[in-house]
This record gives sequence, structure tokens and C-alpha cells, in this order.
Amino acid sequence: MTDTAATPPSEQGLTWLRQMVEIRLFEEKVQELYLQGLVEGTTHLAQGQEAVAVGAVTAMRPQDYLTITYRGHGQALARGMEMEPAFAELMGRASGCCHGVGGSMHLTDASRGLIGAFAIVGAGLPVALGAAMSSKLRGGDAVALTFFGDGAVNIGTFHESLNMASVWKAPIVFIIENNLYGEFTPMRDTTPLDDLADRAAAYAMPGIVVDGQDVEAVHEATDAAVARARGGGGPSLIEAKTYRYRGHSRSDPAKYRPAGELDAWKARDPIDLYAARLTQARVLTGDEVEQLKIDVQTQVDEAAARAATAPFPQLEEIRAYVYAD
Repeated sequence: MTDTAATPPSEQGLTWLRQMVEIRLFEEKVQELYLQGLVEGTTHLAQGQEAVAVGAVTAMRPQDYLTITYRGHGQALARGMEMEPAFAELMGRASGCCHGVGGSMHLTDASRGLIGAFAIVGAGLPVALGAAMSSKLRGGDAVALTFFGDGAVNIGTFHESLNMASVWKAPIVFIIENNLYGEFTPMRDTTPLDDLADRAAAYAMPGIVVDGQDVEAVHEATDAAVARARGGGGPSLIEAKTYRYRGHSRSDPAKYRPAGELDAWKARDPIDLYAARLTQARVLTGDEVEQLKIDVQTQVDEAAARAATAPFPQLEEIRAYVYAD
């Protein structure tokens, strides 16, 4: 987590760049592990969406709450989850963040306020709202952030959660990761809006549209919404327009995308854009950017290798983590 009020801009920028590179290379490694048969089930990767995770999550304070989706590895890492327990969880190892029983879609760490990753579309919104109201009723100042995709805006829990959050002036920020597709279906086939944030007006809360490829823009919008929520101003809805480079999951070759669309979005890659901004500002050189990527790749490879040596959970533990202690 980055304390932007106390961190010099150059150091902050380096931190954000490194976090985005960590997420990108983590996801690439997950794909490699999956093809090697070391990750069971499926995976939903988020290459291309790194700026949304880093920009938003770094606006949080330690006491804040976070819910994410099945495509939430990036948010978990941005919140401070170490790579090794994250890899271990994906590989079903006992040293994973959920003891190897959650898997790719359920990276959770309550000690960091990451109270749930949800495989059901839209399921995280009411949980985050509950956490926000718990804080408010206890007289705390914690804010909840909840991430969800564009497909969730047509789910009942979206409307129910935004409605009650506004009625109760809950300290919560709703963040749409609009990557244009709900699984295989383009947004234009399901929603008659260009900007999903327009739906905020129905619930008397601010609706903000932000460039999801610009980590600074995402952070600025989220930081303002978090400050508003923490100050008693109530909820906000942020729509980050972004793009996933991979298909919906490992079983999706993404052949439904128009020709040239992927290349057009890659021309605005969030890591490349921010690295160029930092080099132009002379925060670091091009060679230093490449060295950073090499260093992170080593970090990723070593974390994955260590995780792969951990034991699997024992069968007698199958009921151990169903209920809270």
C-alpha cells in the first residue's frame, strides 16, 4: 500500500510501476503453470487491467475493506499479498493464502482487509456494503472498495447494493472494471449505455468515468471517492474503462473480438504508458525499466518454484476452514 501523502512523487511512481509489472508477470506465470498442469480448474487472467488494480487499491488505508472478483489476482497483490502464498493457493498447496482450498477464484486475506474474492458475478457488492456499514455502525472510519466487471451492472445485487448504500450513506466505493465483455458477450449487446457510470444518477451518488489504462487517473479518482466516503459523504461509482488481453478464462480463445481491437488496446498498454511517462520525467531510464522487469521476473520465478514444493492439504482438513474460528 502506498501512502501518497507522504511518498515523494518519484518514489510513488516507481512503486506503482513495479506493482503493475509484478501483476503482469504473475499472471503470465500463472498461465505457464496452468499449461504445465500445476494449476487445477481454470484461471481468469487480467493482463491489460493492471492500472485499475494498482491505482485503486493504493488509495486504501490499512483498516479499509476490499472485495474482488474471480479475476482479482492483481488486486490481491496490490493490497500486499505475497506472491508465494498466492501461487501456492492457485496450485492447491497447504501454504496458500486459503490453505490451498480456495484456488484461483478465491484469493482472500482478512488480515489485509481482503474479505472475499467471489466467483459469482456481482456477489461481492453486498458483502462489501455489509463491511462498510459495520464500520459505520461501530463508529469506525474504514471504507470498503468493491470491484466487479461490466457484466455485473445488470445483476440484481448491483442495483440493490447501490440503492441501500445511498440510502444509508455507506462508506463504500463501487468500481466497475469495464473490459467491454461479459464473458463472451460485448457490452453493447446487453446495456444501452456508453458509460456505465451513468447508472449512479439513479441512486443519487457520483458517477465517475476514468481511463483504466492510466494508473494515475485511476488513483486520483479513487482517492477522491475514498476521501468522500471516509468523510461521511456516502458512496461513489467509478467506471474504469480497460481491456483484458486474454479470453474470459483459459477455455476461451476470444475469437469473438473484432480484428485489430486487441492491437489497438495494446498500443495503450498501462505498463508501457506509465513507464514512458516516468522516463520522460527522468524518474528512471529505459535501461532501468528493463532491469526492473528482469528483477521482477526473478522474483516471480522464485516464488512460484518455492510454492510448488509445498505439501498439499490433508484430507482430514476438508472441513477445517468452512466456519470462522
